[in-house]
Amino acid sequence: MATQTVLSSLADRLARGDSLVSAWCGLQDPAIAGVLAKEGFDAVTLDMQHGPITLGEVIRAVQLINAAGKPALARIPVGEFQNVSRLFDAGVSGVIAPMINTMADARAFAAYAKYPPMGERSWGSYGGLGASGLDQNGYLREANRFSLTFAMIETREAMAILDDILALEGIDAVFVGPSDLSIALSGGKEVNPLSAEVDEAIRHIVARASSVGKPVAIYAQSAERAKAFLDMGAKLVTVMSDTAFLRAAAQTALTQLGR
Repeated sequence: MATQTVLSSLADRLARGDSLVSAWCGLQDPAIAGVLAKEGFDAVTLDMQHGPITLGEVIRAVQLINAAGKPALARIPVGEFQNVSRLFDAGVSGVIAPMINTMADARAFAAYAKYPPMGERSWGSYGGLGASGLDQNGYLREANRFSLTFAMIETREAMAILDDILALEGIDAVFVGPSDLSIALSGGKEVNPLSAEVDEAIRHIVARASSVGKPVAIYAQSAERAKAFLDMGAKLVTVMSDTAFLRAAAQTALTQLGR
């Protein structure tokens, strides 16, 4: 195995069974992600699905995150698989794809993420190559191992084919979206990521993924919830968001000032 670098550290630590905590960023200024990367998080995740941050801003943020010695992850918008290879080229260690509801979705995601013969990713790495510490051919040999794919499980359709998604070569892990999962499980009646039904589904996902040696990642809306997910067996939790951190700090300060 190649010497661990910032690019391979996420894959290496998950392979060891470590439990990891990531910050979550959606605000547009890359400097925010750079600031959070200097805190005690194991990684920083950039959200292009619901956050206003654009691809160009994500690429600039990745450079700051990697420079702080941390791996970066990015979530693409629904179906925008054409950006998967661009993100790995830029130096992310993992890409999260939302709404993987069919095996066609899963296969397309894997194809864009992995080099032949596993997938169809084309050559063009720049930030990723530099962050890897490898030469071109070394990167080509190793990238499929440390360029991680996280397929989101957040619908009844995804739950129904969970084992097939987990069995697919080129899908390295699954990522649970508790809010959308709660909408799906309630038949569209409510958003309740804290429901017992959601927790039951998460335990099922963790059990099925663990049986084939693949890690589960989950978005947590609070530190308390993140701890609960780790206790359930998740190996990567993303905690709150940059916006939530700002609001929480502001509310704490204002409360202390009697405002």
